[in-house]
Amino acid sequence: MADIDVALAGRSYRVKVGAGLLDRVHAEAHAFLDPYGKRAVPVVADENARRLLGERLQASLRSAGHAIDWYEVTPGEGSKSWAELERLTDWLLDRGITRSDHVFALGGGVVGDLVGFACAILKRGCGFVQLPTTLLAQVDSSVGGKTAINASAGKNLIGAFHQPALVLADTGCLATLPQREMRAGLAEVFKYGLLGDAGFFARVDKDSPAILGCDDDTLEPVIAHCVGMKARIVADDERETKDARALLNFGHTFGHALEAETGFSDRLLHGEAVALGMVLAARFSARRGLISLADAERVANALARAGLPTEIAALGLDCDGTTLAHHMRNDKKAEASTVPFILLRSLGEAFVARDVDLADVAAFMDEQLRAH
Repeated sequence: MADIDVALAGRSYRVKVGAGLLDRVHAEAHAFLDPYGKRAVPVVADENARRLLGERLQASLRSAGHAIDWYEVTPGEGSKSWAELERLTDWLLDRGITRSDHVFALGGGVVGDLVGFACAILKRGCGFVQLPTTLLAQVDSSVGGKTAINASAGKNLIGAFHQPALVLADTGCLATLPQREMRAGLAEVFKYGLLGDAGFFARVDKDSPAILGCDDDTLEPVIAHCVGMKARIVADDERETKDARALLNFGHTFGHALEAETGFSDRLLHGEAVALGMVLAARFSARRGLISLADAERVANALARAGLPTEIAALGLDCDGTTLAHHMRNDKKAEASTVPFILLRSLGEAFVARDVDLADVAAFMDEQLRAH
């Protein structure tokens, strides 16, 4: 089992990665369970996660004398909404949750984001424990304290920084995922290599079949590597006030625009949008003369080998580049009249570019919509 410290002043917490952790929640998270006494423990779960994994969690808590009070969330980005946030906070208040209590989140990034934001605002802040069950959540969204819901204007525009008290990432949970979900999570794994570790990018390219096959000997060190990279970045720049944490958004500005245009639906999963966004960011970097076109295509080819989408023309979008650039203007990372883009100086060296003309982005996107 890997054990990573997210070192924040006065609020450090552990991220544990390994097979079987869901069966040991009663032991690993006892400090957050024991205060409930005879009260049922609130667990917010994705419907699929509860169906596939709920009995394992229930058995673990039952072994320590705890019952579960379940709240189920419909899978998909549509649950990151004002309406769902209101229902969840009312449910938690009805159960008398106090500021010293901890809510447990079982599921992927949607559940983690929703529960984290609810806990950030409930009574001005209560605790929560992340039990991420998807590859994307285990390597990225469960760590770092970014919590949010979506708005009509864009993705993750309403939220707060609120760190979990503990993250238990059971790699065994990943065997329950459809391959499409595994590939979506793999996109975020590739991201860590591209933004800061070229050797890791090459390793993930080579090991993609084993990762997608849920080989535990491969998964644990790969997930731990990603979490370790993110932990160091978050410790240095918790609230994204410097460029360090912004690098984690590599592929996301382009990707969020595509998610907005496809209605934040299953038509394009978040990880798939990130994969397309990374290809677009690499090609746009090549367009600006920062990297070679050959290197940009190395990115596209690695993602394609892993079964991820690499061409936006294949989405069949009924829009032009200007429309997509407009979505980017509404991105939460926009600053005054500019939109910062994460681009590449080389594979493994990302940087924040603040001199990008959205008209140039629109023209580039028009080219990509017509390509291939």
